[in-house]
Amino acid sequence: MSSIADNIGSVTRRIQKATLKAGRSAGSVYLLAVSKTRPADELRTAYSAGQRAFGENYVQEALDKMEELKELDAIEWHFIGPIQSNKTRQIAEAFAWAHSVDRLKIAQRLNDQRPPTLPPLNICLQVNINNEESKSGCALEELIDMADAIEEMPNLSLRGLMAIPDPDQPEAELRSSFRKLANALKHMRQEASGCGPLDTLSMGMSGDLEMAIEEGATWVRVGTALFGPR
Repeated sequence: MSSIADNIGSVTRRIQKATLKAGRSAGSVYLLAVSKTRPADELRTAYSAGQRAFGENYVQEALDKMEELKELDAIEWHFIGPIQSNKTRQIAEAFAWAHSVDRLKIAQRLNDQRPPTLPPLNICLQVNINNEESKSGCALEELIDMADAIEEMPNLSLRGLMAIPDPDQPEAELRSSFRKLANALKHMRQEASGCGPLDTLSMGMSGDLEMAIEEGATWVRVGTALFGPR
């Protein structure tokens, strides 16, 4: 049975190989360890193996882990689950990133509740790239207006886009979904250039990270390949 450290090494090599194959610069793709439902001890093991960025879906679970792991320097917490209005204050106060901002109301609350002593909260707009009724996310045609509005929010830094395409769709359609998100980010850079770095594409998981990297991913969100099945 592979250890978490071995798995991190294996996934890191996959990322490096895919990055070079895509003709992209080494180090341009980051690994986000999806640690939802995993105990703090497993995160500590991953940290000891060099992992620093962890993605959580549930606010209270994440806050409990933050308390357990508070002695770990440079650990970086990313919120990647659906954001409820009554949880925005905790996210704004405790996280470095929120990948799943899907409407302006949530962005405004995160901005207003971000403590002034902290740097701006890095956010991605979550896009419902396949227009699935069961998925959170804004529509592609909403992105420019949302980006323009977020430009006026000083406590947020709009870094880019996130999507969770249906992993069960045919490979060609999955690739098309990744490409569609990458093209949307390019369009945002042209039309809404004043609102943040717009340097981030959060897409790709354990089974499709190579394809996501080929299409421009900068963060791949990997859980099962690191920690095993939940």
